[in-house]
Amino acid sequence: MTQAERLVFLINYLLNENSEHPIEIPAHEAERKRLLRSLMNIREPKTISEEFLEVQGAYLQEECARKGIVSLSDLSPIQPGIYLWQGDITRLSADAIVNAANSALLGCFIPCHGCIDNAIHTAAGVELRLECSRIMKKQKTKEPVGRAKITKAYHLPCRYVLHTVGPIIYGEVTEKDCERLSACYRSCLELASAYQLKSVAFCCISTGEFHFPNEKAAQIAVQTVQDYQKKNQNSPEVVFNVFKDNDYQIYKQLLG
Repeated sequence: MTQAERLVFLINYLLNENSEHPIEIPAHEAERKRLLRSLMNIREPKTISEEFLEVQGAYLQEECARKGIVSLSDLSPIQPGIYLWQGDITRLSADAIVNAANSALLGCFIPCHGCIDNAIHTAAGVELRLECSRIMKKQKTKEPVGRAKITKAYHLPCRYVLHTVGPIIYGEVTEKDCERLSACYRSCLELASAYQLKSVAFCCISTGEFHFPNEKAAQIAVQTVQDYQKKNQNSPEVVFNVFKDNDYQIYKQLLG
């Protein structure tokens, strides 16, 4: 199969799963990719065929290669054991990347939403939601703020994904909010250390959709990571991954 043929196959498979609302496949590749992402985003965690998984795997691996994979060896540390990188976290081949998840821990169901949860689940493939679903069925309760769970990364270039739920800010930031955000970073580092991972890439947890002020969130992130690394000799190296120019400048000032 060519990449274009894989794309059409995956769209048709997902459309046929829910044939109540027939959708015409767009002519242009960009629109087809957007449709595929939407269908993956809204798909409930349920059984899927081996053929789909095989075609999806080939498709996502080629898309990953097209975007370009970034390893730690491509970066220069801004401080000992700490890197700062601006770009798409789904390109990083760190041992683990951190996903800013919601309490359901199943990924974002809003088609093509701009959150990192949506991006990570889309690039990893439908298997990630299936694994998260198994974890949550066993847990039987929503994921608490400040904890962390680990899953495979599937078609991402990293090895694992660490999922953590940050605090949602509704008004003024409280001391408890700050403690909970710090717990997110610490829990991820503790889990990574337990799995003997050498590198972890953090997104800007709780900013954006969860409304934690960017500068305050960055201060907490940097302080928590630095404290953990000082207290733990075998702490993983950390990449602070940012996407927006504003966040890059904030972290650069804090670390530079």
